Amino acid sequence: MTDAPHSPAADVAGDVAPEAWSGVHRGPLRAGEWVRLVDGKGRKHNFELVPGKRFFSNKGHLEHDELIGREEGFAVTSSVGGEYLVFRPLLSEFVVSMPRGAAVVYPKDSAQIVAMADIFPGAHVVEAGVGSGALTCSLLRAVGPHGKVSSFERREEFADVARRNVTQFFGGDHPAWQLTLGDLAEALPASGERCDRIILDMLAPWDCLDAAADALLPGGIVCAYVATTTQLSKFVEAVRVHGGFTEPAPWESLVRDWHVEGLAVRPGHKMIGHTAFLVTARRMAPGERAPLKKRRPAPGAYGPDYTGPRPPGVPETPADD
Repeated sequence: MTDAPHSPAADVAGDVAPEAWSGVHRGPLRAGEWVRLVDGKGRKHNFELVPGKRFFSNKGHLEHDELIGREEGFAVTSSVGGEYLVFRPLLSEFVVSMPRGAAVVYPKDSAQIVAMADIFPGAHVVEAGVGSGALTCSLLRAVGPHGKVSSFERREEFADVARRNVTQFFGGDHPAWQLTLGDLAEALPASGERCDRIILDMLAPWDCLDAAADALLPGGIVCAYVATTTQLSKFVEAVRVHGGFTEPAPWESLVRDWHVEGLAVRPGHKMIGHTAFLVTARRMAPGERAPLKKRRPAPGAYGPDYTGPRPPGVPETPADD
């Protein structure tokens, strides 16, 4: 039995291989890297390490040179006695503190998208609505340098902010990322691209459903990220009416922390509650349609007050029970 060839990427004693494009470094902190300081009350500060500069807060100042060259995970004291923990920021920490052009997709939702939309290494993912680049970072991390993320953004100012944030996190222009200024509903069909996954983070994702269906490979997944119940309802019903997808699956995730001190074990006072709804559905093969739902809609679900898309087989006025 022979030993497997040594790979620098597997050498945990050294830095992460640059070709991995992980956005992560090991070893001593270096000039140009970003660090995250946390004080005793949990207040957080992110900044870039620049030789000769100082970090200022209401607890005095710190010299950047005191941090450069040290292994992360240490405590440091400011000029007036303030104590801070020093680490490199995690991706989940970076995205909630980075400059914003549009609202960011929170880490709890990014994690759900990566897992439930099954974003895999080497995948080609199309993203509509790049926002500030938070979800883009997670998608690029998931597909890796051999995959591709094609992002479409209609507003130039959002695209500029996202480009800066993504470049900052990965330390350069990620080779798997393509950012297009334009409307996905028009730009994606014009490109002729086919893809494995499509993420729709926009006000009216139903407007892009036909373009998404044409671009998705059979078995591919469309995932919508919407903030309101009216958006959720309209998108789900639009997917049903389209007929080229499986029954859509809508959900949301809520995150609650816990306070644990001896016998004082209780839910925390802070909670990341509703941020958005997620909806996924899989693309059927060309010409194929999923079987219609056999469960009867609830009484009044599609009654006189309902004005949205109406699924096949549902009459204009449901029969009385």
